Amino acid sequence: MLRGLAGFGAHSRLHTTKVLRLSEDLPIVIEIVDRTERIEELLPHLDAMVGEGLITLEKVHIIAYRHGKQTTLRPY
Repeated sequence: MLRGLAGFGAHSRLHTTKVLRLSEDLPIVIEIVDRTERIEELLPHLDAMVGEGLITLEKVHIIAYRHGKQTTLRPY
């Protein structure tokens, strides 16, 4: 999860952090990496939860997945 410092909402209004204002409408990016069928199963739940926002699906090219032993990167 990443929280942005500024962003444009669905109504093209700038949302920013200000010292004297605690903004609850700052952009948040939540990334989930999983199998296609599991993501598709999650989409109806996301649709029900997100009243205003943007949901995207992106293809991922895995460059490295490491656990323990060091490996070299493969070109893709």
